[in-house]
Amino acid sequence: MRYDLNLLPAFIALMEERNVTRAAERLGMTQPALSNTLTRLRHMLRDPLFIRERYGMQPTEKAQELAPVIAAALATLDDVILGQQEFDPAQADRLFTIAPNSFVEYVLMPVVVARLRQAAPGIKLRLTPFGTDLAETGVISGGTALVMGRITDPPDNLVVQHIMDDGLACIVRADHPDIGDSMTREQYERMKHVNMLPPGRLRVGLFQALQKQALKRDVAVSVTHFLAVPELVAVTDYCSTLPRLICRHLARDPRLKVVPSPVDLGTFPVEMAWHVRYRHDPAHRWLRSLIADVARDVSH
Repeated sequence: MRYDLNLLPAFIALMEERNVTRAAERLGMTQPALSNTLTRLRHMLRDPLFIRERYGMQPTEKAQELAPVIAAALATLDDVILGQQEFDPAQADRLFTIAPNSFVEYVLMPVVVARLRQAAPGIKLRLTPFGTDLAETGVISGGTALVMGRITDPPDNLVVQHIMDDGLACIVRADHPDIGDSMTREQYERMKHVNMLPPGRLRVGLFQALQKQALKRDVAVSVTHFLAVPELVAVTDYCSTLPRLICRHLARDPRLKVVPSPVDLGTFPVEMAWHVRYRHDPAHRWLRSLIADVARDVSH
């Protein structure tokens, strides 16, 4: 029996999205065209494959059995075919979707964009948020090229690479009446604080670091974006505890100054992850290498 290999990527997209509209968008097809493809898949594989239910499409038992086999076969083909292709960044015309957390977006992405402008001006980036749910970024289905931040409990179809570490420091206003070039534990605990509440694991890491050192904070206000912090600190006697690389950026503001935290709050990792199908894609490999170089340079 002959098999139409062109149908198999549609099968994987439907398995991962469980929705015809989303799968069609991912494949660059119209919804009627994908519905027709699904009909041909059912005929080829001799099974309904997906059953429509109230909250989406549920795969049949046979579809669940076939999915890992087909995914592995397609990944092998990608490795062979894409691995033989050459990639010229100077001539490339590509769009990559990347999901950075707020820390990565603020610290790394401006440098990444500047280097792309020089080395690969035809490459465009689309940034989508990364909070706590990897599935929402699209990286698990392969629709998103990279997710960047703190990666925990990744599924088997993601490859994870550690790219840097950062620590924590404090910012106060430059003319703070009580704080000079350093602060004591007592001063830290006596002050009011601006608390950063980003989505994701950075928030958890800070709380755990404070708890480990038995360091207390009197939080006066909580915000959801790094850009809100300097405006609040600059007009109050409050303090904020932030990643060192964020503090390095904020130190350019003459209204602010950076001081070390009164105790060692440790470090936190930054990672990037991508779908296994992009392991050997030359364009993806080049972009990941550029980002890793940026992370190394920025963190030193």
